Amino acid sequence: MFVGHYGVSLAAKPVHKPVPLWLLFVAVQWLDVCWSVLAMLGVERLRVVKGFAEGSDLDLYYMPYTHGLMGAIGLSALFAAASAAFFRERRIRVFWILAACVFSHWLLDLVVHVQDLPLIGNTAKVGFGLWRHAALSFPLEMICLWAGAAVYAWRIPAKNKLRDLWLWLFVIALSAVQVYGTFGPAPTSPIAEAQTALFAYLTIAVLAGLTDRARTVA
Repeated sequence: MFVGHYGVSLAAKPVHKPVPLWLLFVAVQWLDVCWSVLAMLGVERLRVVKGFAEGSDLDLYYMPYTHGLMGAIGLSALFAAASAAFFRERRIRVFWILAACVFSHWLLDLVVHVQDLPLIGNTAKVGFGLWRHAALSFPLEMICLWAGAAVYAWRIPAKNKLRDLWLWLFVIALSAVQVYGTFGPAPTSPIAEAQTALFAYLTIAVLAGLTDRARTVA
């Protein structure tokens, strides 16, 4: 799953408004941010196999540190604790919101991934495999993203219609990215995929921050 994760970010923003949207966007992709770095370093490994699954050409055969159950729990706690330290008030609330956002990545991946999410070390791998059927995985991405955006738009009202339009243009752009990721050409190499993914996660987080600021600042 890719842009579907951002639906969680958008829906989580109203839970505690002082948490910036850009931080929530980083949180839901934190496991993949770490994966991108480890993949570029050769610590975690993947293969690009054209036609591997209808929704993804990536054979993610070794990623125990970022997408193993224990690794995901540990990274969730570390990210949440480090981020909450920068908040002066309600740090426990911030911790649990961010920890839940980070771990939601593993839960949503469980639905779409083939059996490549290890429970213990690099063994006992699980995954419901919706990526095998793009007709199921792609609509799920859209439902998650647009439902989260609807919650955000409802609970965080814009100052004017132009700022509301900015949000929906952002969501449309994310949807277009998912269309390309699902139905576009296969990545050229594992390293190229990791580099592109890392750039995308950081760029989208910046755009989320701008979207949130434009919506809420007078």
